[in-house]
Amino acid sequence: MTTDRMTSSEWDLVFDEDENSTHLIPATSEGKPAYYHVNISSKEFWAQPWEQREETFAVLRREQPVSWQRPVEDAVVPDPDDPGYWAVVKHADIVRVSRDSDTFVSGMGVLMDLLPSIFLELTQSFMAMDNPKHDQLRKLVSSAFTPKRMRRMHEQIELAAKEVVDSFASEPSGEVDFVSRCAEVMPVRVFFDIMGIPEHLRKRTAEAAADIVAWADPETLGDRDASEVQTEAATILHDICRELFEIKSKEPGDDLFTGLMNAELDGRKLDEVELGAFFVLLSVAGTDTTRHTSALTVRAFTQFPEQQHWLMADYEGRIDNAVEEWIRYASPVMNFRRTAVKETELGGKKIVPGDKVVMFYASGSMDEEVFDEPEKFDLARPNAHEHTGFGGGGVHFCLGNQLAKAMLKALFRELLTRIPDLTADEPEMMGTNFMRGVRRMQVRFTPEQR
Repeated sequence: MTTDRMTSSEWDLVFDEDENSTHLIPATSEGKPAYYHVNISSKEFWAQPWEQREETFAVLRREQPVSWQRPVEDAVVPDPDDPGYWAVVKHADIVRVSRDSDTFVSGMGVLMDLLPSIFLELTQSFMAMDNPKHDQLRKLVSSAFTPKRMRRMHEQIELAAKEVVDSFASEPSGEVDFVSRCAEVMPVRVFFDIMGIPEHLRKRTAEAAADIVAWADPETLGDRDASEVQTEAATILHDICRELFEIKSKEPGDDLFTGLMNAELDGRKLDEVELGAFFVLLSVAGTDTTRHTSALTVRAFTQFPEQQHWLMADYEGRIDNAVEEWIRYASPVMNFRRTAVKETELGGKKIVPGDKVVMFYASGSMDEEVFDEPEKFDLARPNAHEHTGFGGGGVHFCLGNQLAKAMLKALFRELLTRIPDLTADEPEMMGTNFMRGVRRMQVRFTPEQR
């Protein structure tokens, strides 16, 4: 790789001949304030329970809503030249960064790490793109979600919820690990069904999808190298995508994968890399967030049993707002980043091109200036929908948010009507800086009689 470099006092503009692209990178950390004394980049901080971390975020919301932070300690690809990042913790600032896609771009990656561009291309699809390419690709993908196909997906979700709960509701012991028996099974099953993945490819797909985010779970990663695991897993999923393409070309189905293959907008179709990247994105984003939200919601019902009684008094009439509160309270995806490409001011701080700006969604959803008594699990909360659990809006607002909500509604309809005395022990959490993830959580209930 060879590069030509144009340098200013604040940033470097680097042209990469191999990739035929231009990147803005921080030239130096000079001119930045000292790292803020409240450090949220350390492994020690992220190993704390959520309640302790939230106390720290509350301090930042009051004292330093936009703070200059040290580079994150557990980076997947450590960068010795990383000067740090701006931590954005208040709801209003998160919304502003999310919606100002001209100033804060996604094309350099949306995770805290400066991951290789080839990995971004293989895994993050339009999530790590900027306009006009982002809008073109998103509209093309969206065209596959026809009303008929959406109705079919909802039918598949309802069936999956019933059969997943069937698999453990009559367990004689009345005790199971909710994550392995339900929370992680439900979204993966739905993904397989709506994409039309044949049985012989399902196990391999699930394993590779889990490895994509293994860096966020030290137990899953073990002693393996995070970047190698990610790249290998992404390659496997692209290989599976190619195999699916061959299968569906010969035998088209009434499934989303066939729809994506045939989707066309202004004479353009998804190419092989684009189709593969969206397949990877959906295999991860469409499974992990629902898994952790459902587990954390079961735990919340155990801690706030009156909320379950309130919901069940009129499930169909109250469930839409309830789901918004579940997402606000769980906020499973805790952060995403943008990169500044224009000089601007945010929270009284000067932001210059090349600066990483990390939005802490879990903090935004607990902002006291937006939500009354945010620490409470309140299904009647009138503005629960203003949460930042799916981001702060803008062009990158979660495309799959309606499917995620549909899965949660269907699953809890089954759980709360069939095993209503379901209670959860303290969950075992992942201890990662990206996903508020539940590794294991024992639940107890009166077995369903058949």
